[in-house]
Amino acid sequence: MFRQPSRTSAATGAVNPVRVCDTTLRDGEQAPGVTFTEKEKLTIAAALDDVGVHAIEAGIPAMGSAEQEALRRISEAGLRAEVVAWCRATREDVEAAVGCGMKSVHLTIPVSDLQLEHKLGRDREWAARRVRECVLAAADRGLAVSVGLEDASRADDGFVIEIAGELRRLGVTRLRWADTVGVLEPFTGHERLARLVQAVPGAWEIHAHDDFGLATANTLAAVRAGFTWVSTTVAGLGERAGNAPLEEVAMALRHLFRSDPGLDTTRFRALACLVAQAARRPLPTGKAVVGHSVFAHESGIHVDGVLKAAENYEPFDPAEVGGRRRLVVGKHSGRAALRHVLATHGIQADADEIETFLDSIRARASELKRPLRPREVRDLFQRASA
Repeated sequence: MFRQPSRTSAATGAVNPVRVCDTTLRDGEQAPGVTFTEKEKLTIAAALDDVGVHAIEAGIPAMGSAEQEALRRISEAGLRAEVVAWCRATREDVEAAVGCGMKSVHLTIPVSDLQLEHKLGRDREWAARRVRECVLAAADRGLAVSVGLEDASRADDGFVIEIAGELRRLGVTRLRWADTVGVLEPFTGHERLARLVQAVPGAWEIHAHDDFGLATANTLAAVRAGFTWVSTTVAGLGERAGNAPLEEVAMALRHLFRSDPGLDTTRFRALACLVAQAARRPLPTGKAVVGHSVFAHESGIHVDGVLKAAENYEPFDPAEVGGRRRLVVGKHSGRAALRHVLATHGIQADADEIETFLDSIRARASELKRPLRPREVRDLFQRASA
């Protein structure tokens, strides 16, 4: 259950409580070549709900009957999370959302002159009028409405403040500021977004793309600036370089900002594997937080340190995210790793035996270009000792 802790001093690194809107089923599925079946969408939605995300952006009604049926089934699945349909700021999209039984919609309108002119052939006045009309139409249909300001990072901040203020007056409680092509950077971004929150108070959501590898950093900068919602996808799946990864943002909030979103993080690795399998995209072995090797240790100095106290070389317990620690034996291994692996096989080797054995281990690992499995270490030692 999400709790609203009181604000604590910025000097401690703490920030306001944060809620999560996960868009794996919408923006994640927009990654090139990725498509989820209806069954996969339902399974992923249920898994996201088990993790405890506060809102699930489940798809785009305007895509047609198959998408609408999937949205209908997700919305009727009895999830605790708010289920949201992503819509363009058009009456047709709003009606499509109503038609598949949605209760919440996210309406998106471009706010940069670049996109207004070169994508739509329109201007700022048209954008303000269009989104106002669609918000009122959605409200008349009984829908809960949030609004996304597309390409806000390349927009004039004065116009963003103007249109955001009007939307607040219309009763829109949550506004999404989208770094659509990932051009924000966290240092000036923090200052810029703090001014926005001050000018237009209320719930703001950051939607960051990773084109420069800064999606997580920009998301955290927005939170530090006063944003109380974050938009994420599992393992960062999304268009081009992807989005801010759910697991990175959540763990950084917990450990670096002392603001726990209230998620069951022990399910993160299983969730990442589920989405990777459905997307037919392998989960990178070194993927922060959930990669297979992020809690694997080979270097002799590191293994020795981890065996003495895991926090020497781990920022948090692997169990927090459903992972596990692995001590592997390879080219860079030292005495502590060998002694540990042999001990798991009931072999107590003295210092001279370990020292002699190291060269053989390192040579074999270099030859194979991979770590040695525990039984291979045992067999090599037994042959060397025979």
